[in-house]
Amino acid sequence: MKNFTAQALLSKVRNKISLTRDELVWFARGLANGTVTDAQAGAFAMSVALNSLGSQQSRTHWTLAMRDSGKTLSWDVGAPVLDKHSTGGIGDCVSLVLAPLLASVGVCVPMISGRGLGHTGGTLDKLESIPGVKVMHSDKRLVEIIKNCGCVIAGANQDIAPADKRLYAVRDVTSTVDSLDLITASILSKKLASGLDGLVLDIKCGSGAFMTDLNQATKLAQALVKTANEAGCPTTGLITDMNQPLAPAMGNALEIVEAVRVMSGDKGGRLRSITVSLGAEILTAQKLFKNTQQASVELERQINNGAAMEKFSEMIALMGGPSNFGNDFGRYLPESTAVIEVCASASGYLEGWDGQLLGNIVVKLGGGRLVETDKVDHAVGFSDIVSVGTKLSKGTPILKIHAARIDHAESAKIQVLQAMKVSDTPPKEAELVLKRVT
Repeated sequence: MKNFTAQALLSKVRNKISLTRDELVWFARGLANGTVTDAQAGAFAMSVALNSLGSQQSRTHWTLAMRDSGKTLSWDVGAPVLDKHSTGGIGDCVSLVLAPLLASVGVCVPMISGRGLGHTGGTLDKLESIPGVKVMHSDKRLVEIIKNCGCVIAGANQDIAPADKRLYAVRDVTSTVDSLDLITASILSKKLASGLDGLVLDIKCGSGAFMTDLNQATKLAQALVKTANEAGCPTTGLITDMNQPLAPAMGNALEIVEAVRVMSGDKGGRLRSITVSLGAEILTAQKLFKNTQQASVELERQINNGAAMEKFSEMIALMGGPSNFGNDFGRYLPESTAVIEVCASASGYLEGWDGQLLGNIVVKLGGGRLVETDKVDHAVGFSDIVSVGTKLSKGTPILKIHAARIDHAESAKIQVLQAMKVSDTPPKEAELVLKRVT
């Protein structure tokens, strides 16, 4: 590879000249091995945020360069290796249900997940509310878990896309997180390094998501889907509604409860519906079923007959948790000492929630992190959250707050009432799946 310099490459990006594939590979390696300084990484992030990488081809090259900055995983499992990625939302515990559900129909799911980010929860934090569960494993152990139960939900080790880990930390402090090129490469570099045969994307849109506008969400979905496909990973995406919590709970242990309820056969709810839709989408895209209707019927059957729950319990045990978690989950999960009910202060219809405010309240209760080193309280959050469109009378319960102290709960109660919007007329029912992107 030629002897490039960071200064020369930064000059090109600043002047809106697209970098070549070799230049992007060099810069990604420099991020990973430290030859690119923090100042240069910050300059690169800002230049890309302001000017973009210049073309779709450059976006794909950058994503692959980030992927190849570390090692890639491979699986000798004799079955399709599939995964899902969500852009993050509130009450979103789809991963906990979808991974074992897909495993129950014979595919393998090595789901590389993350921790809480901003007002949205993290799948790894949710899993760690189960005693004994470890989310960081060696490559050898990941393969063992996959071969035993077909699925694992784990964190990315230091060797997976190290350039992304370095650049993400810089983006966080330079206000360049929302760059379309950098978001796309960050998400996909880790997924592509996981050795997938196929991927389905859940692009959240609404007050509880990072993308609140459908047009923005569509642009992100199109960038992700096109880049992943150009990089050799067959990918489709669904843009889904996030104007209210997906499950009727928010918080780590409380969302585990909702996931288990769905896998135990709970018939209703947005969580089950979105999970089945995403599962049917990727199974059909992989031509494992003729159409999404046929795939949905089979996935519903796997929930109803207990197969998904069985896979989840096996996965939890193999990750270090209790061997009988699915049968006795209430015995193991932490509970808050202060639980209070919040009731509507006026009559009308629940028109909507300020999802970002709800998420931030949970973070303040201790259910998320304000800084990376914060310790998470897995027991806190909300349960029994009423759905948008519910007819309320003054005094109707709208949710329960779970907190470490009663004064924390009372303070949160004031904010919860500010986060709800009540109308005299029932709101129009929102579609769960807003758009499909291929």
